[in-house]
Amino acid sequence: MKRYLGLAHLTALELTPAELITTAGAAGYDGVGLRLIPVVGQAFPHAPLDLPAIERAVKETGLRIYDIEVFRLEAETRVVEFEPMLEISQRLGATELLVHGADPDVARLTNTFGKLCDLAAHYKLVPNLEPMPWVDVSNMAKALRVIGTSGGALLIDAIHFFRGGDKLSDIAAVPKQRLRYLQFTDARAEMPTDMQEMIRQARGDRLFPGEGGLDLRGLLKALPADLPISLEIPYARPMPALERVSRALKATKAMLDAR
Repeated sequence: MKRYLGLAHLTALELTPAELITTAGAAGYDGVGLRLIPVVGQAFPHAPLDLPAIERAVKETGLRIYDIEVFRLEAETRVVEFEPMLEISQRLGATELLVHGADPDVARLTNTFGKLCDLAAHYKLVPNLEPMPWVDVSNMAKALRVIGTSGGALLIDAIHFFRGGDKLSDIAAVPKQRLRYLQFTDARAEMPTDMQEMIRQARGDRLFPGEGGLDLRGLLKALPADLPISLEIPYARPMPALERVSRALKATKAMLDAR
């Protein structure tokens, strides 16, 4: 069975969702992840949302929309307010939601995540909780506690996994059904000592697989061999979007072939 290789929106966030789909199709991807909800502190020049343009691009390229982001869960989050975006996600054919946990109250966050899972299930969507070092759910262990017995899943992003202090040996204890896709990227081997620098690199200065110092081969070996991959590689050196996403795909395929 062919392994899914998709393009995450952050790799080319300057593109509209429809442009991202068209560019991903030209580069040879299987699908895309779309950022339809802005992230605090990052530019988001793509409002209002043009659903007909997205649907035309999907039809013209034959690509699938795999995941929708970013569902940020905070102390005051009311899950019901996400319902319009869940309806859009289902309409676009997505199956996964990317979620950040930004509530210091673990019990409340666990309850909120469970409610999102229950609501998303009505739309045949699965919330995937992504640990990041600068939010409350900062590592894999914390994410798994929040996920608990819900219908949600764990999303590992290579850069956050290693910089959040997680260990490859810990992956063996994660139930396979809790892993629905992987965000793939490389980064400098040196761990930033400043959190703002860590955020800067994660959001806009990652490296193509094989260029950096992350143990990506070890990560791939520790995860299921058929786990779908989303390439999230915002590359700092200026280049046309098609060249950037093509190089990301080529580098990833080379690493997979060398396993």
